[in-house]
Amino acid sequence: MYTFTLLANLLLASAALARPSSRLGERLARRSEGRQSQPVLKVDGTNVSNEQYSENWAGAVYASGDGTYTAVTGTFTVPTPSGSDGAASAWVGIDGDTCSNAILQTGVDFTISGGDVSYDAWYEWYPAASYDFSGISFSAGDVVKLTVTASSTTSGTAVIENTTSGQTVTQDITSSSALCEENAEWIVEDFEEGSSLVPFADFGTVTWTSASATTGSGSVTPSGATVMDIQQNGQTLTQTTINSDGSVTTKYV
Repeated sequence: MYTFTLLANLLLASAALARPSSRLGERLARRSEGRQSQPVLKVDGTNVSNEQYSENWAGAVYASGDGTYTAVTGTFTVPTPSGSDGAASAWVGIDGDTCSNAILQTGVDFTISGGDVSYDAWYEWYPAASYDFSGISFSAGDVVKLTVTASSTTSGTAVIENTTSGQTVTQDITSSSALCEENAEWIVEDFEEGSSLVPFADFGTVTWTSASATTGSGSVTPSGATVMDIQQNGQTLTQTTINSDGSVTTKYV
């Protein structure tokens, strides 16, 4: 198991202050159980053409050679989850598909509990757990830009901008778990708490716009990426489309 360096742990722990909400106790309890994104959990025997199925990821994924991707960015509109209690997360990241040793990522969780909806901003360098950002909040309909940048294979930056409210948070991160820089992702995830996936929320629709990944020769949009959708217990829960303008739309179905 790869671990953060002692210094990184101290720095990250000092920054991991949860944003207040009407269900603060529940949120803190969830975090204490270890909220974490995971590498993709692919479903065997369901890959067709340029689409793959997994238990936890839906969206667009690139898989290229080592050292290909050094930054990923994308913008989405914060949705309103509905129906039964559950959660989902929208994030951008580097690695976690064909390179499962590490993931540099940042995103926003959407949770519905007892009819109440809450949002949490976070950053993570897997395999360490995620940490909440403080100093930023969200409402349904806000336009949010997410960016991760790898300054090296063991250091990087996560940035979340709520372009509607004007709030921005930034976190420098270091890790002893080295990135391969071979995957770039724009994902809606059924993330993990404790040791199991959370009940997956009906998040409606997430569309990634102004999405790109930085490479050594410039940048690419998700137009050529592989589509990924979530399938659990034989049931497909999402439908993802890469649109002609390079945006990515994932719907709960």
